[in-house]
Amino acid sequence: MTEPDLAKLTIGVLGGTGPQGRGLALRWAVAGLRVIIGSRDAGRAATAAAELVEQGGLEADAVTGADNPGCASNADVVLCAVPWEGHDTLLTSLRSELAGKIVIDCVNPMGFDKQGPFAIPVAEGSAAEQAAALLPESRVTAAFHHVSAVTLVDLSVADVNLDVLVLGDDREATDQVRALADAIPGVRGVFAGRLRNAGQVEALTANLIAINRRYKTHAGIRVTDLP
Repeated sequence: MTEPDLAKLTIGVLGGTGPQGRGLALRWAVAGLRVIIGSRDAGRAATAAAELVEQGGLEADAVTGADNPGCASNADVVLCAVPWEGHDTLLTSLRSELAGKIVIDCVNPMGFDKQGPFAIPVAEGSAAEQAAALLPESRVTAAFHHVSAVTLVDLSVADVNLDVLVLGDDREATDQVRALADAIPGVRGVFAGRLRNAGQVEALTANLIAINRRYKTHAGIRVTDLP
């Protein structure tokens, strides 16, 4: 099987000023990919992009900033890393800009109470399935739910050392997303089934947060017995 060529792609990160989006944007830029940070505020996105360029010792155009429509329009592959509360509104507003593109949903619908984190039920089954319903002309995948933002932004961690579960109904799209996972040193993209199975992957994040709180670490997952 021919590996996807990422060199010509521009990766858009909606929610790129938040911890998860910022960390993934940094790692992809350091790996040599061109990245656009998206935010409601283009100025805030530009500031975040400049900070990542400085942190990574990158060329000035390696990471740029734009408002969300500009990010979605100018990227080839778009990661959605926004808070669950604004997920449906944002994606609905960007339907035309995201048409025909691979969209990676890494949103985890979760709540917190005195007992800790818990998964929030989603009418469509998962955040990714909601994205697919809202973006009928996009190629929606689900991935990057279990990657520690703290680890991503710490470039002293040379190998991130985890697997990324990638779900979707479009084989070419999931292969592309797996390649994006593989671009981060120590990370391996693993196909984990159809998009209808994204709910339990998103919900597993609550378990990992509980693990991290108890053991004061930044745990991820590894799938055993793969070549």
